[in-house]
Amino acid sequence: MAFDQEAVLRRFAQAAEDAHAELTELDQRSGDGDFGDNLRGGLRDAVLRFEKGDGGVSAFGALGEVFLDEVGGTSGPLLGLLFTEIAHALDGTGTDAVAAFGEGAKAGLAAIQRVGEAQVGDRTLVDALAPAVEAVPQGFAAAARAAQEGADRTADLRARRGRASYVGERVKGEPDPGAVGIALFFRTVAEAAGQR
Repeated sequence: MAFDQEAVLRRFAQAAEDAHAELTELDQRSGDGDFGDNLRGGLRDAVLRFEKGDGGVSAFGALGEVFLDEVGGTSGPLLGLLFTEIAHALDGTGTDAVAAFGEGAKAGLAAIQRVGEAQVGDRTLVDALAPAVEAVPQGFAAAARAAQEGADRTADLRARRGRASYVGERVKGEPDPGAVGIALFFRTVAEAAGQR
């Protein structure tokens, strides 16, 4: 199956525009309120970098570079690790696209956990990413559902990592913005692949 990186990038950028207010509001309750700006701004810059790359950089390569090098906050570099690992996996030749994406996402999860030390249950983006990675072999639609379910579950968790860990019970009942962002990403991947 073909995997259209550009379609994912453009859909994800539009989804971040659409979800900006919601992500900002969620992050204002649990952090410093910059997640919506960081995600939207990083995606805008990644689209520009990809468009100016004259084919020299893949869409996920552009995502990885921008989020690692230019996007601030806690989540910017972590998302950069994820996108970079997916870019490396997709750049390999002769591999099924779903399998390559899954291997890249798995490597990205490992890198994020190595750097941030978060585990499932800590109320971070890992709560959406880990189940999505596990579900990728069943297809992108399954991964998107798993990511959304994981993000939804963070509403009932007490934060043990990240900025939200300092505000305690105040964020109970609201999902973690980083996990919501991961769910948004996997939804756009499934949509770009024609899976629902």
